[in-house]
Amino acid sequence: MSKISDSEFLKKYDSSSFFKPSVSSDAIVFTIRDIKTDNYRKLPEKKLQVLLVKRGENPFIDKWSIPGVFIQEKENFEGSVKRCLDEKANISDIYLEQLYTWGSPKRDPRTRVISVSHMGLINSDNIDLKPGKNVEDIAWFTINTEILKEEKEEIEDGYKITEEVCLTLENEKTVLKSVLNVIKEYRRNNEIIYTNIISSDLAFDHPKMLIYAIERLKNKVEYTTIAFNLMPKEFTLTKLQQVYEILLDKKLLKANFRRKISEMVIETEHYDENQGHRPSKLFRFNTEYRQQYF
Repeated sequence: MSKISDSEFLKKYDSSSFFKPSVSSDAIVFTIRDIKTDNYRKLPEKKLQVLLVKRGENPFIDKWSIPGVFIQEKENFEGSVKRCLDEKANISDIYLEQLYTWGSPKRDPRTRVISVSHMGLINSDNIDLKPGKNVEDIAWFTINTEILKEEKEEIEDGYKITEEVCLTLENEKTVLKSVLNVIKEYRRNNEIIYTNIISSDLAFDHPKMLIYAIERLKNKVEYTTIAFNLMPKEFTLTKLQQVYEILLDKKLLKANFRRKISEMVIETEHYDENQGHRPSKLFRFNTEYRQQYF
């Protein structure tokens, strides 16, 4: 068989010989915000929240979903997810990382759509959310997960946990519930997650994306400085500890926490003057910190 150059090959190449799926980018954006309590004597509680949009087009019109867009012909994944947040939510300048690729043949009723999901973290204090292109409404939703059933079994090189999880997303106006089967396999310190939707109030397979992203976020808090992307430029150590406790879902001893993050932060000359008690010193993230296990 005679060999030809790539340029000659490409002149004759027929791309229609292969099925062409559509490709989309989805943005799972987390923040931590103050939520008012029913008790007027109590201070607002900080909660982990996710950004959702109410779809203004078919399919799943009027359903809440993770914001997403189809990738344009000459666009890379990073550019597409940034465009998504700009067009649909009026958000820019955000920490983003590629999370996972979702390719189930029937995940979208229109056609075969492969979605590359991204996880974003942002401090929402100065964000002006605006519903954009094909978006009827946009809002932050507080995340609550409840394990309804759980089984653990030994497997080769590790163990497996099978859970039935209720994922509740809510704000002042809306409550969205999804129930999923979640299987977590731990082999040689590696975690693999499988999910199956039992019921859902969200569009598409977005409960799967959320469960996966929540798990990834919790895991990364343990060994990276990712939590600082949820903080303002300057912050108190008390507020930083609150964020870590929310993400890790456990209380931390003040002395131990401050010892462990001592090299991650730099003391400033500023104070938090907006509190009713004695002003607290403000700190900022140490950009020269070398990451290690938390």
